[in-house]
This record gives sequence, structure tokens and C-alpha cells, in this order.
Amino acid sequence: MQPLIITATANICWLAPDQVEYPKTPEAITEESLRCMEAGATIIHTHAEGRWVEVIEQHRARCGDLILQCGMSSLPIPERMVVFENHADMMSIIISHHDEAFAGLDVYKLHSRDELSEYMRLCQQYGVKPELEVWNTGSIWNMNWLIERGLLKAPYFATLFFGWPGGQWSPPTVEEYLYRRKYMPEGSVVNVSIMGKEQMEIVAAAIANGDHVRIGTEDYPYDLSG
Repeated sequence: MQPLIITATANICWLAPDQVEYPKTPEAITEESLRCMEAGATIIHTHAEGRWVEVIEQHRARCGDLILQCGMSSLPIPERMVVFENHADMMSIIISHHDEAFAGLDVYKLHSRDELSEYMRLCQQYGVKPELEVWNTGSIWNMNWLIERGLLKAPYFATLFFGWPGGQWSPPTVEEYLYRRKYMPEGSVVNVSIMGKEQMEIVAAAIANGDHVRIGTEDYPYDLSG
């Protein structure tokens, strides 16, 4: 069994964006990253639009082996080139479409297979590891499509999403996790993200199954008491 990989998401809480504090400046993001690393995180998932150069530089200078995963997969490739050009460790890439219903914000973004192919080409060119966002079994079909064309190299780091509101929603249940998990390609390193009070049930199942977890304010900011 692989050692447990914990991804920490110290970002905006889409469920209650005005109620949960999160770091916004490069300095604050770096300090929070250090706290997450001390608490056991292997990866920090961060949003830093407009400040990526500073965040990446500070991370490299201060955060040791903590892996920086650059988020906001809804943005088009041209707006994310700064992440590639600064050779970030990882980048989140949704391999289906965005259809999310957050508090006061609906997000709709179409991501074609041509775009996904370009993402994979850029990841190889700049040495950035893609984190594949898998929201349903259709995402897995796209994942296999990329693998068959030699555009995606193992090991495949993928996060399965559950309970995120909107048209890409899937039930946050252990049954759904096990169902989707069995279709993941061989060579996948599987992570889970749950937005809802069911989080700990799926986290426990994933750990017991040898998979990995993503937790933090972006996913679900509340403790077991709610």
C-alpha cells in the first residue's frame, strides 16, 4: 500500500465564501502552506490568479518538499500559461466540463478534447504534472482517450469529486466512490474530494482502499460537529 498523500485546500469556500477566512496574498498563502505541511500535507492546492510568479517563487524558497498544485481549472489555457512558464509542480485540469452551482455563482465551462490534448502537450513540454479532475465516468472515458493517444503518461494522478453542487454532481456515498474507482485506469494514483458532511465516510473508505485524500476549506470547511 502506498503512503497516504494528503492534499490540503486552504482556499475560498464555495459553499460560504463570505464566512470562511482563507489566505489571499503570496505571503499568507506561503504561511498557510507551511502550516499545512507541518500538519501532514504532501500537496497544497492553491489559487493565486495574478500572483502566481510570487507564490511559486516563495513556495520554492520556503516550503521544501511540499508539492504546489495550481488550481482554477475553469480558466482557459492562455490565462494559465504563467503556471506552465514558471514550471509549477502540478496543475489541476478538469477532464470533463464545469457545471457548478456555488453560493451566488454558477460556473459553466466547456472543455473540448482538443483543449485537453493541448493541456497534456504543455504539461509534457514544461514538466508540469497534471492533476486530473474526475467528476464522473465520462471523465474516465476522456482519460482513457488521452492515454490511448500517448498524451498522458503513468502514473496518472487523479482526484474523484463527490457532492459538488451543479450539473456535474455525483452522490457523496461510499457506493459511488467504489463504483467509479473500479473503472480507473491501471497506473492511477487516486485522490478523493468531497463537498459535504459525508466527507469523512468517503475519506475513510479511500484510505482503507489505499487511496488518498483532499481536504480543506475549499472542499468542506466544517468539522464533524458541523
